[in-house]
Amino acid sequence: MSPFLLLLVSLWFTSNAFSQEKELSNVIWTSQSHNSSESMPVGGGDIGLNLWVEKGEVYLYLSRSGTFDENNTLLKLGRVKLKFSPNPFDGKTFKQELVLKDGYAQISGSNGNLNTQIKVWVDVFNPVIHVDVKSNQSITTEASYESWRFEDRITKGKENNQNSYKWAPQGIVKTTKDEIAFKNNSVQFYHQNKGETVFDVAVKQQGLEDKKSELFNPLKNLIFGGSMEGENMVYAGNYDGNYLNTAFKAWVLKSNKPSKSANIIIKLNILKAESIQVWEKSLDEINAKTNQNNSIKWWNDYWKRSFIYINSKDEEANQSAKNYQLFRYMLGCNAFGKYPTKFNGGLFTFDPQLTDTTLKYTPDFRNWGGGAHTAQNQRLVYWPMLKSGDFELMKLQFDFYFDLLKNAEIRTELAWGHKGASFTEQLENFGLPNPAEYGWKRPADFNKGMEYNAWLEYEWDTVLEFCMMILETERYNGANIEKYLPLIESSLTFFKEHYTYLAKQRGAKALDADGHLVFYPGSGAETYKMAYNSTSTIAALKTVLERLISYPGLSNIQKTEWQEMLKTIPPINFRNFDGHTTIAPAKLWERINNTESPQLYPVYPWGIYGIGKPGLDTAINTFKYDTDVLKFRSHVGWKQDNIFAARLGLTEDAANFTKAKLKDSGRRFPAFWGPGFDWTPDHNWGGSGMIGLQEMLLQVDGKKIYLFPAWPKDWDVHFKLYAPYKTTVEGTFKDGKLINLKVLPESRKADVKIMIE
Repeated sequence: MSPFLLLLVSLWFTSNAFSQEKELSNVIWTSQSHNSSESMPVGGGDIGLNLWVEKGEVYLYLSRSGTFDENNTLLKLGRVKLKFSPNPFDGKTFKQELVLKDGYAQISGSNGNLNTQIKVWVDVFNPVIHVDVKSNQSITTEASYESWRFEDRITKGKENNQNSYKWAPQGIVKTTKDEIAFKNNSVQFYHQNKGETVFDVAVKQQGLEDKKSELFNPLKNLIFGGSMEGENMVYAGNYDGNYLNTAFKAWVLKSNKPSKSANIIIKLNILKAESIQVWEKSLDEINAKTNQNNSIKWWNDYWKRSFIYINSKDEEANQSAKNYQLFRYMLGCNAFGKYPTKFNGGLFTFDPQLTDTTLKYTPDFRNWGGGAHTAQNQRLVYWPMLKSGDFELMKLQFDFYFDLLKNAEIRTELAWGHKGASFTEQLENFGLPNPAEYGWKRPADFNKGMEYNAWLEYEWDTVLEFCMMILETERYNGANIEKYLPLIESSLTFFKEHYTYLAKQRGAKALDADGHLVFYPGSGAETYKMAYNSTSTIAALKTVLERLISYPGLSNIQKTEWQEMLKTIPPINFRNFDGHTTIAPAKLWERINNTESPQLYPVYPWGIYGIGKPGLDTAINTFKYDTDVLKFRSHVGWKQDNIFAARLGLTEDAANFTKAKLKDSGRRFPAFWGPGFDWTPDHNWGGSGMIGLQEMLLQVDGKKIYLFPAWPKDWDVHFKLYAPYKTTVEGTFKDGKLINLKVLPESRKADVKIMIE
C-alpha cells in the first residue's frame, strides 16, 4: 500500500474510532423530570436556562450574567411554564435532547396520533430566547411567566448567604418586588435597584465616604428584566401557585386559536438607566427576528476549536471526557457577559432545597453570595480556557478586575498611605471587601484596610493568578494586553509597598539581611495563617515578575523597576518528612484554618517545579509525604490533587483523581456537580477537572511541549489543545501508540516531546 493510501486509511480509521463519542456527547432523556434539579442547561451569549419537563408541562428558569439587585443577589429573571391542549406530553413517547454541536435543546412527545417538537435556543449575539413549537395537529399553547418576586420578601438567616450581607445583616434585608404587567399582548417584567444599595452600606462601613463619588458602583441605577410574547398569543389572565414551597404569581399568554406552530420570544435586557422609559426603549430595540444559523455557527466553531474524546474499557475515563465537554458547554453559555461565570453555580442554579433539604428558599438562592468574588475558587473556572483556546471567554474575568482597579487603589491609599491595588479575598463586584467578611464587630482601632476575619486576613495574592492569566493570553494567542498592564503593575506594586510599609512599622529596615522583602503577616491560601514568607505568595510574585519582565511591550524603565523587585523576592522554604525534603507552605505560620495545599502551588499554577525541571523529586516528595497534603487530599470541589499529580507525571494518581473529579455527578445532568464546599452546579469542581485532564495530555515549559506526561496507555484519545505561541496540537493515541499528530504551525512540531513509551 502506498504511503498516501496508508495515511487515508489511518485518518478514516481515526475519525470513525472516535465518531461514537461525538454522537454520544449529546445528552438524551427519554422520561420526564421530577423537579428542577433534573433540569438541562441551555444557553448562549450570556444567558443560561434550566430546561425540564415535569408532569407534562415544560419549564424554563431564566438567568443572565449581571442581574445584581440592591443586596447584590444574582437574581434569576423568572420562570416560564408551557402547557398544551391537547397535550403531547401526556403520552408514552418522550425525548429531551441537548444538541451540543449546535448549542440548543429539543423536546418531542407523542400522545396517540399527536406529535409535537419544541426547540429551545438562545441567540448567542442578541439577548433573546426562542421557543419554537411545531405539531402535526393544531394545539393550543399557553405560556405563563411565573415570578416569586411579585411582592417584597424579607430574607432571614442563612437565606442572606445569597447576598452580600450573609450572616451579618444590618437591620432588615429585603428583596424588593419586581414590576410585572401585561403590555400589548406581552408580559413585561423588570427589577429596578433602589436608591441605596449594599455598595453604599459597604462604603460607609469601610470609611470611604469622602471618596464615594470617585468609586466605581455597578449597582446604581441598574435595571434588568425583559418581556415575553408569542406569535398569535394574547392576554389570558393570572393565577397563583406554589413550586417547592415557594409561592408565585403567573401572567398567562394563550394562543388566540389552535395552531400547528407557536413561536415564543423572550427578550432580556440589562441597563444602567435613570428611568424605566430609557430601559423600555432599549428593550424594544433588541432585535428578536434573527436567524439561528449565526448561533449554530458560533457553537460549531467552539467545538472545533478544541476537544478531548476518550475511548477506553474504563467507563469512568470515557465519562471524564464526556463531562469535560458538558462542562465546557456550560462555560460557553457566558461567552459575552458583563461578568465572569460564577464559581458557585454559574447561570444554572436551581431550587436550593433540592441541594440541601433544610434550605427552603426561592430559586434566587446560592451559597457564598451573588456579587462577591471568591478568587481562590474563581481562578479554577478560568485557567482551563488557555489550553481549550477559549480566549474570548477570559476577557470577562480580566475586565472584572480592570473595572475595580481604581477602587482597590483608593482603599489602599486611604488605609495605609501607599500605592498599589489591594484586592482582598471575598471581593465585591465594586472592589471592596464583602461587608460581612470585613466585619461589623471589629475593634474600633482595627486597621481599616483589613478584613476582620480569621480565614481571609492578609490573603492578597489571589489576584496574581489572574494577572498571570492575562500575561498567558499574550503568550498563547498574541493578545494585546496593554489595557491590563496597569492592573498587573499595580497589583505587584502593592506587595512591594505594603511589605515595605509593614517592615518599617516593626523596625528601621525594609529588607532582611539577604536583601529580601519579608512577607509577614501573610497567608498560604486560607489555610496557613499569619504566615511568614508564604510559599504561594513567593511563587506567585516570582513567576508573574519573570513573565512581566519578558513581555515585549514593556519599556526599559518598567523592565528595570520589576527586575529590581524580583531581586527582593525571598526563596521558597522547605521542610522534612521522614528524611524526605518537601516544599514548605511557608517559613513559619501560627495556625491552620482550611484544607488547601499551597505548598504545591509552585507546581500548579506557578510551574516552578514539574516535568523536566530541577527539584521534581522534592515536589513529588511533597505530594507523597507531606502529612497535611495527605490529610487534605480529595477530589471534591476546588481540590487540586488531580492537577498536582498530572503536573508531577504521576499517571496513576492523576487518572484516579481526574476520574473521581469528572465522573457523572449523581444528578440527572452529569456535569451538575456539587455542592462540594460551595454550591450546585459547582463550577470550580468542573474547572479543576478540566485542568487535570488537560495537564495529563499536554504540558508546556517555555517553548517545550510535553505530550502524554501523565496519560494511561490504555486510554485511547483524540484531542486538540492549545499551547503557547499560537500553537494547536491535535493527536490520536490508540492501542498505546500515537498514530496521528498535527501541530500548527508546523515549525512547532520540533518542540514536541512524546512522554509515553
